[in-house]
Amino acid sequence: MNASRPSPTPYEQLDPDKIVETVVLLSQRIRERFPQAGLNRVCQQLVDVARRARQRAAEIDAPILWARWLSGAVILLLVLLIAAALWSAFHAEEFRVTDADGRVNLSDFMQLTESILNEFIAIGVTIFFLVSIETRLKRRKALEAIHELRVISHIIDMHQLTKDPERLLVQGPDTASSPKRTMTPFELNRYLDYCSEMLALVGKIAALYVKTFPDEPAVSAVNDVEELTSGLSRKIWQKIMVLNVGAATTTRTRS
Repeated sequence: MNASRPSPTPYEQLDPDKIVETVVLLSQRIRERFPQAGLNRVCQQLVDVARRARQRAAEIDAPILWARWLSGAVILLLVLLIAAALWSAFHAEEFRVTDADGRVNLSDFMQLTESILNEFIAIGVTIFFLVSIETRLKRRKALEAIHELRVISHIIDMHQLTKDPERLLVQGPDTASSPKRTMTPFELNRYLDYCSEMLALVGKIAALYVKTFPDEPAVSAVNDVEELTSGLSRKIWQKIMVLNVGAATTTRTRS
């Protein structure tokens, strides 16, 4: 007797509530540190996205009852129609496969067999289409939500593009179009770290949509978002490393 598979512990699955709490806390930290920054508003938007993701993931996890009932009813109707058609075919004069002496007419037999196979192929394709309705509806909802996360990832990246740590380390004249640089090295470090945290949370939110819905196109889209956020985060951490190395060099020079 096989032992039943134990239910997953809280540390073996993503908790939507914990993800939302983490995003809310990050939003509060950014608001307290940079109340006037555009990144503050972006993180507030990410809070709304995380809350919607919690609801959407629950909807994707739940069965679509009307699609199941509709598919079942149509499949039953098709089976009855095919059965009636086959019964008529076997009893129709034009589909008799034996002659008056009881011998099988090969031509008529092949024609009847071809007709039956065509019917079974048609009903098989139709049943596959009907059975996959629920999956395709869930997939469309998941892909639309994942696209939203892809967009907000690029928005986060836009807010850190001009945050260049080298400008704090190497002084030089600004042009009329140069971005305003009012952050201290410590503030810039925190700002970049907040961007990296937001990108990491975007990847976790995306994973909610396939937590219980292992659909291949949806999983592939989530992987794309995670690769995108990881790549953007690596660029941010390169800036943080430059900033930290510069700060360490300055400290040694002063000492």
